[in-house]
Amino acid sequence: MPTLQFKGRNIIWNHHLSVPYHALDEVEKLSVNPKKEDDNLLIEGDNLLALKALLPTYGGKVDCIYIDPPYNTGNEDWIYNDNVNNPMIAEWIGKAVGKEDLTRHDKWMCMMVPRLQLLKELLHPKGLIFISIDNNEIHRLRSLMDGIFGEENLVGEIANINNPKGRSDDKYIPTAHEYLLVYKNIEEPILYGWKPDVNVTKRYRKVDKDGKRWREIDLRKTGDNDLREDRQNLFYYFLYSEKNKQFYPTREDKNPRGFIQIKPLREDGREGNWRWEQETAEEKIKSLFPKFMPNRKVWSVFEKDYLQQDERIKPTSAWTKKAFNSERGTEQFIELGFEKDDFPKPKPVGLLRHILEFACDKNSTILDSFAGSGTTGHAIMDLNKEDAGKRKFILVQMTESTPEEPKKNICKEITRERLKRAIEKYGYDAGFKYLRVGTPLDPETMLSGKLPKYEQFAKYIYYLCTGENLQNEKNISEKEYFVGQHGNNVIHLIYKQDFEQLTHLALNLELAEQFRKAHPKRRLVVYAPACFLSEEDLEEFQIDFVGIPYDLFQRNS
Repeated sequence: MPTLQFKGRNIIWNHHLSVPYHALDEVEKLSVNPKKEDDNLLIEGDNLLALKALLPTYGGKVDCIYIDPPYNTGNEDWIYNDNVNNPMIAEWIGKAVGKEDLTRHDKWMCMMVPRLQLLKELLHPKGLIFISIDNNEIHRLRSLMDGIFGEENLVGEIANINNPKGRSDDKYIPTAHEYLLVYKNIEEPILYGWKPDVNVTKRYRKVDKDGKRWREIDLRKTGDNDLREDRQNLFYYFLYSEKNKQFYPTREDKNPRGFIQIKPLREDGREGNWRWEQETAEEKIKSLFPKFMPNRKVWSVFEKDYLQQDERIKPTSAWTKKAFNSERGTEQFIELGFEKDDFPKPKPVGLLRHILEFACDKNSTILDSFAGSGTTGHAIMDLNKEDAGKRKFILVQMTESTPEEPKKNICKEITRERLKRAIEKYGYDAGFKYLRVGTPLDPETMLSGKLPKYEQFAKYIYYLCTGENLQNEKNISEKEYFVGQHGNNVIHLIYKQDFEQLTHLALNLELAEQFRKAHPKRRLVVYAPACFLSEEDLEEFQIDFVGIPYDLFQRNS
């Protein structure tokens, strides 16, 4: 498969592996309705660090991802800030990316790659990822997604008509749409579609004896080039006897006595094709019926297409609803008491609801790592209120502070505030926990005295040890130094969030006997700052010892 080459590609492709894990610290005073948070999270901080921090808890568990990254138009002045150990990329850090920047596309792709890699790790095997983008980067983004998710996992490229009037500043053809790129993960997703609205249901005007509504669809193909010679497998005959009501398909060009021969005739009288092959027509013959068309003075065959009670409508590749327009997103933002200039072009709630109804069930976990104004969280709460769902959101948003505006905090002032106001205005029975990306979980940080909480470190230890998420976090016990079980292994962590205490902790004979007594038939994996047991003792107690911090990270690498 051809690969997209850009400046920094080889440097950045596996950068997500070297990004350190970070603690996620709750800021309790900024959490909203904590008794109703239901695992909803709003995370303040760099989304690359936040995504890596989420892996020990949410790796492979996110059902649906929606992101609205910078479109890289040259007018956004987004800043490349990833700490990559490379002189060339170090030159990019902290500088706004403008239209005159000849490397702006390279920088954008270098920014996106590690985030897309981590999003893939977080996505459930049957999950879907939706990405809003415009024509500045659509072709590059699709190449990146093909390389990371696999081109065979492309679900669709949707044109969302979000500005029907078109952009007036476009030189030649005013742009009326943006794109929605959709990829699946490694397994087939469950697609829910949408319930048909009145514009669909009104087409089903006929009712059978059981009261089921249906419509008739001509079995003829109606394309301009659908001639008999084009698709021989789609040309055959139907024979119909009005007297005894016999009706069946055949390839024999014979007209038995008392039968009418029906073939797919085009409007111009030439022989065309049917939509189904003969084998399919034979299988579904009960759903077909012959009909004389007086205007054309010929017979044709029609399908009875029933409206199923739980029928769902598949999406087309062009979305044209007014609820998806950019103007509607701004109106909804202003309705919550914000000014138009507080946040540029917030996404409309209708667009996100449409995505959620298509890709999620009522218990799905949805992630948006470019949360912006918080439309995704708003849409989830709105949909939950309508159908009593229990969908959960994880939103990540940077502060976007600059040297000129050091106190700027989009996450706190816009994202959090929008969610809070929406809960109050529309009566959503919801809340969320406000987290902040904390200290890195690496040797240098720990040795400097910046230590994570026991529970944070325990979840991280379990993930490094097993490569899986800890399912029973409530069983973590700092008092007993217990983390969790995995197969035949039991994992312990001897640790305190106090540097002075930590220097005196070690795996000793007393603790070894305590751990062995609690789990007599299992292999023990013990993480501790030091070990006072000999190799013979470790073998006798069936203990694998891992030293923290250094041995831990050497083991991880």
